[in-house]
Amino acid sequence: MRRISFGTSGWRGIFCEDFTFENVKIVTQAIADHLRARGVEDRGLIVGCDSRFMGERFARETARVLAGSGIKSYVCDRDTPTPVIAFEVLRRRTAGAINFTASHNPYDYNGLKFSPESGGPALPETTRDIEERANAMLGEICYKEMPLDKAFRAGLVEEIDPRAAYFEAIRRLVDFDAIGRSGMTIGVNPLYGTARGYLDKLLQEAGVEVRTINDHRDPYFGGLPPEPSQSHIGDFISMVKSDAAIGLGLATDGDADRYGILDGDGAYIEPNYILALLADYIVRVKGKSGDVARSVATSHFLDAVADYHGLTLHETPVGFKFIGELISADKILIGGEESAGLSVRSHVPDKDGILACLLVAEMVAVEGKSLRDLLSDLYGRVGEFHTRRENIRLSPELEESFAGKLVEPPVELAGKKIEKVVTIDGSKWLFRDGSWVLFRKSGTEPVVRVYAEARSAEELERMIGAADAFIRG
Repeated sequence: MRRISFGTSGWRGIFCEDFTFENVKIVTQAIADHLRARGVEDRGLIVGCDSRFMGERFARETARVLAGSGIKSYVCDRDTPTPVIAFEVLRRRTAGAINFTASHNPYDYNGLKFSPESGGPALPETTRDIEERANAMLGEICYKEMPLDKAFRAGLVEEIDPRAAYFEAIRRLVDFDAIGRSGMTIGVNPLYGTARGYLDKLLQEAGVEVRTINDHRDPYFGGLPPEPSQSHIGDFISMVKSDAAIGLGLATDGDADRYGILDGDGAYIEPNYILALLADYIVRVKGKSGDVARSVATSHFLDAVADYHGLTLHETPVGFKFIGELISADKILIGGEESAGLSVRSHVPDKDGILACLLVAEMVAVEGKSLRDLLSDLYGRVGEFHTRRENIRLSPELEESFAGKLVEPPVELAGKKIEKVVTIDGSKWLFRDGSWVLFRKSGTEPVVRVYAEARSAEELERMIGAADAFIRG
């Protein structure tokens, strides 16, 4: 039997293979035992799901197991965005949440994400404890269950609608009056996921015209992974390009914790650039101040913005939980990662794609410029940055030799001397001209993720080619 293993955002698996009702119940019991060991079980858990197959059924089965251990569940009444679940943990001061989501993974995956009382993703020491407890129980009927009707009567299960409270919190962070005054028409693409009735509804309440696509529930996500990257939202790009009235396109992934942004002409704006633009806007226009944070794989564009405004930058390992820690401790104004995750001070310590989209809408409304014009303005103040990630698949021979290549990095790459090596997460090589390359081996497949950044598109291509040659050489 395959062991339970938590990744950067929980335990994920393929339906009917490793992600089964039996394994879900075992993991739920492990979480219940973890809470009891910490003495916080009386605070209960939020239980929710995204729009995948059987999400509500998994949530109900989890509530039955928790009830069997005497732990109360606050079960969301419909598929619910991950950031909304995080907010509800903080609002109700529960011991955390169990959320059934595989985020941007394909339709045949599901996942179980546990968040502690902080509301953010669980840190490695927490998931290790849950893993150990779960794996010790595999193959055994070791969980307790209570019939759902009995659990409701006993007050151990309560159905909740968290939308109104989340809306109230978002209204404190976003200038909806400015969005309304702009008179913009905004395209919205929830990718068949949980942002339906959230992102579109908030924009409609602001008074702008909203044109939606893929705004019904489809567990197949239209046949593509529900990830708002350029390669997966071709229909949305076509819609925005063909509709002259649309001034901005906003997309979210399956559980609404990631964002994808289109300029009014349908041009896709990289998440790295959105993070830098928003950081600059929040400081320069909204008058906020504070430290900023990014993962080691994220563009140094944010560093340049921080330096321009005299802010301190924090670099973290990959995984939003590390940025979430800084938000929970009120140490940063904004934090983000290259894979389209972002949150801000006084909000949840988890990625919020809905908030990111709304802040972009506010920025465009207030500045009265296209995103590409705003990007050009920022380049003029802090310089240009060009960033990309490539996945390089390894043969068995290359996979065997790859780790050894990073033990002693070469003196130079692409004709440039390596000035510094950072090993926070993977191996990141920094060059004097501000360019860099990062190698991170996937933990689940024979793939090396290569992240690179340079000050020109031509130099970026040269660095990507040199990194590929290094791996294959």
